[in-house]
Amino acid sequence: MPRSPAPDDDNDLGDLPDSHPPQPVYYAEQALLGALLLEHHRLDEVDGIEPDSFSNHAHGALFAAIRALPAPDPVQHAQDTTWLNAVLAAAREHARGLTASYLHTLIQVCPWPRHASAYARMIEADHARRILRAHAERLAQTATDVTLLHPVPAALAEADALASAVDVIAARFPPHSGPRQRTPTPAPTAAPYNVEEAVDEEWLLLATATAHPAAVEQMRWLAADDFTHPLHAGLWQCLTALTRRRAPVDPVTVLWEAQQRGLLTSEVEPTELLKLLGAPAGSPQHWGELILQRSVLTTAHQVGCRIEAFSDDPATTPYQLVVGSRRALAGLSAVRTRWHHATSPAPTPLPAHTRATAPPRAGPPLTTAPPATRISR
Repeated sequence: MPRSPAPDDDNDLGDLPDSHPPQPVYYAEQALLGALLLEHHRLDEVDGIEPDSFSNHAHGALFAAIRALPAPDPVQHAQDTTWLNAVLAAAREHARGLTASYLHTLIQVCPWPRHASAYARMIEADHARRILRAHAERLAQTATDVTLLHPVPAALAEADALASAVDVIAARFPPHSGPRQRTPTPAPTAAPYNVEEAVDEEWLLLATATAHPAAVEQMRWLAADDFTHPLHAGLWQCLTALTRRRAPVDPVTVLWEAQQRGLLTSEVEPTELLKLLGAPAGSPQHWGELILQRSVLTTAHQVGCRIEAFSDDPATTPYQLVVGSRRALAGLSAVRTRWHHATSPAPTPLPAHTRATAPPRAGPPLTTAPPATRISR
């Protein structure tokens, strides 16, 4: 084993302590670096990781230096620290806190250099978890960013980026037998929208739809689950049921339908309900799109929080992360499809297809003069 590099005047990083206790991947990183410092040829057994795959910046800098420098001569490497000193100098350009004694520590703590590929796989798995969490966090934040001019396209773009990351992880960590899928529950959070604004918009939709029931048939893209209040969802179902039966629609018929569906409780005053349903403003399409937009963003936020919870659980394997993330994203895909139906322009109807009149078939050439026209007297 080569002697440790010559010490320098910088403080010894020792275990490079963070503000919290090291996680298991930290020791996997140390073991891999120690293996590569001791037996450089083990680098050929390592794939799937890059310098930014390491959770510790100094470790990533060391890995980059080991990979960038020419391989040492095995005989010379066993006798002196020339190559180790070169690695330290290159790594310190990006991580000034590294010391020669820390490289010696890495070599000492590596259990078996021949396990380098296993250590690299551990690092790759943890990096996949961090990537997924970062994408999920950006999705949740984008879905609640009130400064965005077009929030839905921005949130869906983040969802696409997250889905692409999931596909990459799935390719690197194929299905395998193992423990059952873990489904940690996200911590409860406040509603990611203005509750009072949502209630007002839902009442306005119900009132304008009652006044213009013909529009309800054109709004099949709006579902009861898009509403934030159970009563509003039930009243929307009343409206859609009445219009599909071609029944009369007005505040009184909606009130009666609500009674038949058990929506009228002690907290729902019929007089107040009639008053709210009789105050239309704007168009149903406008209010419906606002409600659906809120539903898309709320679902995106929930998906982000759910995947964050998956990735925060250290007992969840990369493959379990893939399965759980795809299930979560499937819920967003459903409401996303309805959003596209609501906001896409209506297709221009094609003109009716008409059969072209076939041109007359040419007859045989005339060889005699045509008969004279008979003039009747």
